[in-house]
Amino acid sequence: MRDNKKEVISYIIFGVLTTVINLIVYVILTKASGMDYRIATTIAWIVSIVFAFITNKKFVFGNVNNGFSVMIRELMLFVAFRALSFVLDIIVLVVLIELLQFNDLISKGITNVLVVIFNYVASKMYIFKSSKKIKGV
Repeated sequence: MRDNKKEVISYIIFGVLTTVINLIVYVILTKASGMDYRIATTIAWIVSIVFAFITNKKFVFGNVNNGFSVMIRELMLFVAFRALSFVLDIIVLVVLIELLQFNDLISKGITNVLVVIFNYVASKMYIFKSSKKIKGV
C-alpha cells in the first residue's frame, strides 16, 4: 500500500509538471505568437508527452529499460493512450470554447484534469504494468 501511495504522489507531481509544461508551451504559442489554439494544443501535447514518458517510466512506475522490444512496446502504448487523451483534450476544448463560450485558459485547465486522470489509469493498468521495477523508486 505504501508503494502505491508513493506512486500516486509521484504521478501527481510529474503530472502537474507535465501540465505546467503543456500550459507554458500553449500560452507561449497562443498569446505570444497568436497561433490557433488547436495547433498550439497539438504542439504543447507533443512536447509534454516526451517529458511524461521519461518521467513516468523512470520516476513514477520505476521501470528499467528491459531491452529494445520492451521499450518500443511501452513507447507505442504510451503514445497510443496519449493520442486517445489528446482526442479527449481537443473534443472537450472545442465543446467548452466554441459551444459553451468558456475562456480558453479555463477550458484548458479543465481538460488537463480529465487528461491526467485518464493517463494515470492507462499507465498503471496497461503501459508500465509488466516491466521490472527499480528498487526503491
